[in-house]
Amino acid sequence: MVNEMALTDLPLFQAIKSKMSWHQTRQAVLAENIANSDTPDYQARDVKAYSFEDHMNRESFGLSTKVTRVGHISGSLSGTSDAKIERQDTFEVTPSGNSVNLEEQMMKITENQMDYQAATTLYTKGLGIIRTALSRSA
Repeated sequence: MVNEMALTDLPLFQAIKSKMSWHQTRQAVLAENIANSDTPDYQARDVKAYSFEDHMNRESFGLSTKVTRVGHISGSLSGTSDAKIERQDTFEVTPSGNSVNLEEQMMKITENQMDYQAATTLYTKGLGIIRTALSRSA
């Protein structure tokens, strides 16, 4: 019996999925910081820096989609599964005790979005290369 493996089960694609999930979690945390920018004593938070070593050899990567009809691609998508959220060190604290710096948070959101787009591009291009290789060899 041949063990079949989906293209997306390759370690490279699993690592990229893991990175994308991390970016989704970070986006939610940064958005929460901005939403609480006027909340007294709110401490800005961020997600622990991503490390591929921490995510290698994991069984689940938290990304897939739900099937609503026969023929749809199956999978699931969750952003907050295994990320560690921690308090942010900051130099600016308002008199109310709030440590959210809106300019800093917006810069982090922009950086996060650009990195997420780079990961999705790598994922898409990687699948395209494999599909091209398979179609030419058939």
